[in-house]
Amino acid sequence: MILETTEQGRMLVHVRFLGKDPASEPDGSPTLFATDRTDRATYVVQGWKVTDAQVRQEVGELPEHEDIVEVPEEVLVMWARRYQEAVIR
Repeated sequence: MILETTEQGRMLVHVRFLGKDPASEPDGSPTLFATDRTDRATYVVQGWKVTDAQVRQEVGELPEHEDIVEVPEEVLVMWARRYQEAVIR
């Protein structure tokens, strides 16, 4: 496996737009992207940052380099449909 890296040794990752919530605002809606990582399949999710203290407490402590976002179910359903279509092909 070969991963493209920068001079600083960080892996270069590019994303491909998969889709966004059709019911939300055009300029800031929850969006799903696929990465081009070669070591594993990963996704980047643009969503609403979770600031609700109760939710954050229930999720628990997060590492400094992580955060949580909320996305509507439609974004996940869209991903599931695309994944199933790809598997069937």
